[in-house]
Amino acid sequence: MRNQLELATSILGLLSVCLPACVGDAESQEEYVDEIAQEAFTKNAFTKNALKASALTTDRRATEALTGNPLTNDGIAGSSHVLSALRDPLAREFLTYVAGCALPAEQTVRVSLDGQEHVFKGDVGLAPEWGRAHGQCNARCQGWVSACMLARVNYLGESIPISMRGRNKALEADAAERESFPHREGAYFGDLFAPEPLRFACRSPGSTLISRVCGGTGVDASGCIIDVLGECDDLCGRPTADGSFPNCVGGGHTTPTTVTIFRQ
Repeated sequence: MRNQLELATSILGLLSVCLPACVGDAESQEEYVDEIAQEAFTKNAFTKNALKASALTTDRRATEALTGNPLTNDGIAGSSHVLSALRDPLAREFLTYVAGCALPAEQTVRVSLDGQEHVFKGDVGLAPEWGRAHGQCNARCQGWVSACMLARVNYLGESIPISMRGRNKALEADAAERESFPHREGAYFGDLFAPEPLRFACRSPGSTLISRVCGGTGVDASGCIIDVLGECDDLCGRPTADGSFPNCVGGGHTTPTTVTIFRQ
């Protein structure tokens, strides 16, 4: 599954060949494309501070209220614990990636807070059931959303194009995507909603690209915000047809909800 940077590129291409019948105000079109490109560009820059220290992870009542209620306008508005946590900018960043990983692109969550509206947009759609009426985020949902969020961490808070793959329909990659993103970085898995959050990764054999997440060279990951457990060949099942690693082991448990990252 490609991130939205490729979507922005496609839109730019379409506009460049647009017939006169679909040409409006040139400045408006440029602003629209810039908005989409910027949105896509910033969606893979989840910071380590928001991952570890946001009020949605340090306040257990807020965490349980978030996963125990629908990821919808009403679900958020109905929880005083979540609303209180969202006054923390790091919590708003955390929820940005929660919504982006869990909800499909056509769905958004709008939250009014202290007279200001905050919009959290869907993107990947790994747990669409959470965004339905009476929805909750069960263990499977938490696993997929956590893996996706971990995969989008960037040590410097900078966004780069990535391809996310795994055993979820939302992560299916076509031949063109596989060709454009041939370099396997590693796999990510865990549970960011647990009382003691689990943040795991493994490296693709011979890969040092995990420096995107850990900083430095990526070889010495001792100070990484994510626990890099070793090489994926030793921790996961045999790679699937798209090259993704399933069923990785961390914390004494085998995790079927694993996201593998490929780079250009």
